[in-house]
Amino acid sequence: MKNTYVKASAALFLFASAIAAPNARAQEWLKDRKYSEGAGWRAGNFELHPGIAVEGGYDSNWFFRTNKTGTGIVNGNVLPAGLLRVTPSFALSTLGPQRRTGTEGEVDLPSVNFRAGASATYREFFGAQEIRDQRNVGGNVNMKLEFAPGRPVGGELGAIYNRVVRPSSSGDPNLAFNRNEITGSGAVVFAPGGGLLDWRVGYQARAELFDDTAQYNSLTHEAFTKGRWRFRPRTAFIYDATGRFTTYLSPILLRNSTPFRTRLGMTGLITPRFALTAMAGWGSSFIDTGGNAAVPQYDSVIAEAELRWFLSGSPASQENASEASLAVSYLALGYNRDFQPSLISNFVGIDRGFAKFVFFFGGKALISAEVGVGTAKYPDILGSSGGVIKPSFTDIRADATLYSEYRFSDSFAINATGKFTGNFSKNQIPADLTGTISNTLVDMNWRRIEAFLGVRWFL
Repeated sequence: MKNTYVKASAALFLFASAIAAPNARAQEWLKDRKYSEGAGWRAGNFELHPGIAVEGGYDSNWFFRTNKTGTGIVNGNVLPAGLLRVTPSFALSTLGPQRRTGTEGEVDLPSVNFRAGASATYREFFGAQEIRDQRNVGGNVNMKLEFAPGRPVGGELGAIYNRVVRPSSSGDPNLAFNRNEITGSGAVVFAPGGGLLDWRVGYQARAELFDDTAQYNSLTHEAFTKGRWRFRPRTAFIYDATGRFTTYLSPILLRNSTPFRTRLGMTGLITPRFALTAMAGWGSSFIDTGGNAAVPQYDSVIAEAELRWFLSGSPASQENASEASLAVSYLALGYNRDFQPSLISNFVGIDRGFAKFVFFFGGKALISAEVGVGTAKYPDILGSSGGVIKPSFTDIRADATLYSEYRFSDSFAINATGKFTGNFSKNQIPADLTGTISNTLVDMNWRRIEAFLGVRWFL
């Protein structure tokens, strides 16, 4: 039965991680330095930015379970939870431009820029016993070095460690999809001609190591390049391409792959109050078929588009701090089309449209709202024997996030967060993808609501 739960939980784990972008794992204020940090402390040639937040709230479906019932469904019994979250954070960086001035008020270009940060979230659960057993700690540690920034030739080095906490649908903490993500990267940056053209060529290595489900452990090597040519002061043509080499260390159902992506587009201001980013290209999964012609591949257009309207002109055009803070307020409409890794079918095709509104005024009041809806298109799902055990299908995904904060001072704020995520589906897949256990199903339909109220101190 334990193996059944492991295989069944893979589907729900997939949705938990794929609905949002990687940075959505963090609390809202950790996603953007404009909102997460204050002036900081100066310590010689460095700035220190400590912070801590405490939140209390509610999670309607921590385990991503379905509210449907039926014979053989293994992921029923939705359990709500009360939560207490405590999130300390710390950032260390070389001096920012506000503190780095030379003669006649000009900003000196440093030879090296450095930034490191760390955050952790402790969660205490209240509710049924299997909910209380979910007590955990997740976190992030990151570092970035920039060499010769703003010069014709420079470089970058980076490292990230993520401790990701993801429950299993069974409620057994021994079967959770908790994992460690370790990433290292480096790039050479070319910026001739005063920065009108800049180009990066780099490499990234990533290890994803699960605590309890070693069949999903993987190593990924990635070569990437991206460039920008500014043909107007704040408008540029952009290009990026990546080639990845993903290897599963103990594969059972998943296959090694070498996905490639390439995109070309434009980004920047159309008018002082309108900005556009539009990119399109091609993506291919190149999954190792092992000679099985039934193994599906992703081979299609990928695209990204966002139209952004600033409430009070672009930030660069503002003359005082109050106007500049309002200028980062905007309304945006966008669309993304891409493919992502999947634990049940190697990949899933994603199409998502979204609308986002951000209002930040006077450095005190922040409201951020985002709504998204789209499709998740799964190819034929193959069992361990190589045959199709579930034909291709499409689910509807929806998400909404509302975050608000009011700063009583430069270092103290109260905030409220509300989130909805859901997978709207009429589909069920075999709980055992190996085909050795029959009459057990995972229902793909679920909803989750999160609501939190908190306070935070930051510098």
